[in-house]
Parts: sequence; C-alpha cells; structure tokens
Amino acid sequence: MQRINELLTEETIEASAWKALEKSILYYKGRPVGTVAAYDVSVEALNYDQCFIRDFVSSALIFLLKGRTDIVRNFLEETLKLQPKERQLDAYKPSRGLIPASFKVVSDNGEEYLEADFGEHAIARVTPVDSCLWWILLLRAYVVATKDISIAYQPEFQTGIRLIMEICLANRFDMYPTLLVPDGACMIDRRLGIYGHPLELQVLFYAALRAAREMLICQGNQDVIEAIDNRLPLLCAHIRQHYWIDINRLNAIYRFRSEEYGKTAVNLFNIYVDSIPYYELDKWLPKKGGYLAGNVGPSQLDTRFFSLGNLMAIISDLATEEQAQAIINLIEERWEDLVGDMPIKICYPALESEEYRIVTGCDPKNIPWSYHNAGSWPVLIWMLTAASIKTNKPYLATKALEIAQTRLFEDEWPEYYDGKKGRLIGKQARKYQTWTIAGFLLAKELIKNRSYLSLVSFDELPPELISRACEFEIGNVDRYMSR
Repeated sequence: MQRINELLTEETIEASAWKALEKSILYYKGRPVGTVAAYDVSVEALNYDQCFIRDFVSSALIFLLKGRTDIVRNFLEETLKLQPKERQLDAYKPSRGLIPASFKVVSDNGEEYLEADFGEHAIARVTPVDSCLWWILLLRAYVVATKDISIAYQPEFQTGIRLIMEICLANRFDMYPTLLVPDGACMIDRRLGIYGHPLELQVLFYAALRAAREMLICQGNQDVIEAIDNRLPLLCAHIRQHYWIDINRLNAIYRFRSEEYGKTAVNLFNIYVDSIPYYELDKWLPKKGGYLAGNVGPSQLDTRFFSLGNLMAIISDLATEEQAQAIINLIEERWEDLVGDMPIKICYPALESEEYRIVTGCDPKNIPWSYHNAGSWPVLIWMLTAASIKTNKPYLATKALEIAQTRLFEDEWPEYYDGKKGRLIGKQARKYQTWTIAGFLLAKELIKNRSYLSLVSFDELPPELISRACEFEIGNVDRYMSR
C-alpha cells in the first residue's frame, strides 16, 4: 500500500509539472515557438514573460523526447530569423551572427512580431555568449531526435551555423584555444568573477564546435570546417590539462615556481602559490575525486567548483573517462556540500566577506549562498542525472530526484534555493519557473531511457588528435614532479 501511495504521489507531481509546462508555451501567429521563463502571476513579469534561449533548452529536450518536435523546429526557425546577418558599424548594435538572449511576442495594430533582446535591455547590459552555443546544440539535438538532417542543410541554417562559428573562431588578441568572454555572459549573468575563460562557456564552446562540425556541409564552408578541426583538439587538450584539479595536480601546483620565462616554463599561467586555498582543497578533495576548475588565465586559477561546466564536460565527452569518474566521485563524496537538500549548487563554495564585496560589487542578489553565489538550481537536476547515468551511477540521479520532487511540487517550482543546504526558497526566486519544471521532467525521462543521452552526447575525440596538443604541457609537469 505504501508503494502504491508513493507511485500515486509521483504521478501527481509529474502531472502537475506537465500541466505547468503546457501553460508556459509561448505562441506566435498561432504556432508554439518557445516557453516563457516563468509563469508566476504573483509578481511583476519584468522579462520573465519572454523566451530565453538558454532556458528553453531543457523544455525543448523534453518536447523532443515526447515527439513534440513542432515547437522546437518553430523555435529554431524563428530565432534564426532574429540573428543579424549584416555587419554592423554601430558598436552598440548586435554583431553579425549573434543569437539573442531572449525574445517576446509583441502586437501592434493586430499584427504580431518577435522582439529580440541581445542584452541591450538586460541588467548591466551584458550580451550573452552562450545563446548561440546552446542554439547550435539544440539544432543538433533536433536532428538526432527526428533523424532529419535536412533542416540543418537548408541554406539559411548553414549560414546561421557559419556566422556563429565565425564569431567564435574570429581572429583575436588572445592566444589560447579557449573563448575569451566578459563576466555575466552565460547562466551566471551577473558579476561573479568569471570574466576571462570560464569553464561553462569553454565546455559549451567545445560541444558547439562538435555539433557544428557534424552539421556543416563542405561546400562553401571548408574554411570554417578546417578552423574547427584545428581548434577542437587544442581546446580539448587545454581544458583537460590546465583546468583539471585532483590531489596529484594540486601537489604539482603547490610546488610551482613563479615568474618563469621561456619555452621550458612549467607554471605557464604564472599562478602564485598564495592565491590557492591548498589546505581547504586538501581536506575537500577525495582521494579518487577531481574536477575542472572554474577559470584559468594569467595568474588565475579559480578553484571554485562550477556544476554546469563539470556536468556538461561529462555529458559532452570533453572530460576523459577517468576525469568523468573522478568528477562524479567528488559529487558523491561531497554530496552534502554540492547537493544537500536541493540539487544542485551552481557553484561551491560561496564568495563571502570582503571577497564577496570586491568580486560581486556588493550585489544584493548574489549575497553568500544565494542565487549565482552558491545558490541551488533545480534545473541542473537533468544534467546531474545525465552525468550520473553516463558514468554508470544512476542511483545518484534517483537519490537527487527523491530529494527534490516533493519539495519542488510543494514549493511551486521555484527558480532557485538559498542557504548552504538549499533549504530556503530563493529570496527573489520566481515560482513556476519553466526550466525548473522541464529540468525535473527531463531527468525523469533520462532515468527511464538511457538512449536519450544521444541528444546531448558525443563520441570521444580520437586520442591521436589530442596527443600532440597534450604532449608539451604534460611533459613539463611530469618533469617538474620528478625534481
């Protein structure tokens, strides 16, 4: 009888989630084109009545799994029309190739049109970098789900992919294979010290390169394809080597010398020993655990754990099999820190005291253990589920859902949670947040059918492609460890 009651409860929760997801669908000229960010009528809408590209991904994936391919196709087609195709001389206008952060349906004299926001209305006016990367990944997921590659081969889609790749692969001052971006240009869309080469965007960049490489046809795109083929192994090797932290790597960094010059330098980024919290990491890192650092750059190694980047590194096969197991082992061993009472923290630990004031600019929404500053985001449940299944630890996904589902239902599907354990509904969190709802439903579906991972996963890059790129850096570290 108890098991029957549990099943009825789960069915009730899922039914509620589906009803809320259906209510969030945004229509344009009678056609479904996306989902609003949140359907919380108790507060002013602001921009939560718009469809955000990054937010819609979890909704789109669950729609694809359920055969609701029309809404995803409509979304892809309409957002592609919003992409600027001409070069801009005005620096205050969106560059050619950008995909907007969000869009809304506007009516004027009985006529409907879509109004895009490229960041010119956003808080702090930050232009999103991740929108175009998520758009390519979603296009590829649509192709995998429908087995219809013809959409990607349409001239307008080939142009759209090419323009995005031209932005990402453009000539630049930077000499790393990673993508140089400003603070606030991704899911963490407020100042949090992630400017430079943040992990989240590097992983999405890698996955978008893989997706674009699959969908671009050679005719007219050979230069872009060659650029992708050159960049991918370098990017892969760079992240696997320089972003990786485990106890062995920590030992190597701990003994780094600074101010090295020349080709034989081991401390390539001139990381200063006193900037790394070695003793906290020494206690926190499990013997068989590890993770990818939040950011790497000149004299910078951000040792915070960022969930989206690490989980997507597993899902997209950017992390090696050994690294993927180490990341999931870390999450399991440090479950109370990273998951607690609501999966899963966007980053860990929080910036506190003077560091919080300096790095965030005293942002009242990003106070310690809130919002982006180590708040808990239920949308990440689907990524935790996918990563757990991919590393053959599905019980972690089941455990996370058991923790979350009843509370999410009772709390009316909040955007995020606050506190060290995620026990407080976010101070400014919207309820009936669409990606919270969709993330929960998507996690449920992934547990039911492992094959759904193919929508967001790739095969391992051939080892010979990245061996040369790794050789120099790894050889130097090995020599340093043997001193």
